[in-house]
Amino acid sequence: MGKRDPRVDQYIEKSKDFAKPILIHFRELVHKNCPQAEETIKWGFPNFEYKGPFCSMAAFKEHCAIGFWKASLMKDGDKLKENQGSAMGHLGKIETLKDLPTDKVISAYLKEAIKLNEEGKKLPPRKPTEKKELPVPKDLSAALNKNKEAKITFEKFSPSHKKEYIDWINDAKTDVTKQKRLATTIDQLKEGKTRMWKYQSK
Repeated sequence: MGKRDPRVDQYIEKSKDFAKPILIHFRELVHKNCPQAEETIKWGFPNFEYKGPFCSMAAFKEHCAIGFWKASLMKDGDKLKENQGSAMGHLGKIETLKDLPTDKVISAYLKEAIKLNEEGKKLPPRKPTEKKELPVPKDLSAALNKNKEAKITFEKFSPSHKKEYIDWINDAKTDVTKQKRLATTIDQLKEGKTRMWKYQSK
């Protein structure tokens, strides 16, 4: 038998009135179609698991969302993905019970999601996101090329620390200010300091 989590009861109870019947209805459909399903709370909202996670539900200020973990592998994958554009889940923004597909349709989705887990089907690995190099101002690039120590420090910095220096230099209103900031940047980089080093906890 499955396992109901009292935290899901609490989640539903704390949800807005419009959301409660939606969440209750979907929850019952999950357990009807998968008596072995176990409930849990992940990322702050209810998830259902059987041989791994297979679906979730969430309530927001004005709508609810239903999601299927392996939606992209399901027969209606393209349709479900398209619905995701207007909400976090795969069934669009659900504001009333009438916005839900029929019980027959939802049950078919649930059974398919469960079968994918039973068969051990895996989602394709995510493509690694390409790290975009920050455009370094020409003046800063030239100054770094003249100081090896500062350049090494700058290149080792995280994108956020690099951006702090780049934005500071780009925001200079006059050339005089820009040159002063460039000089300060190089001095601080030689000492291994970030732009906001004064405000960082030691």
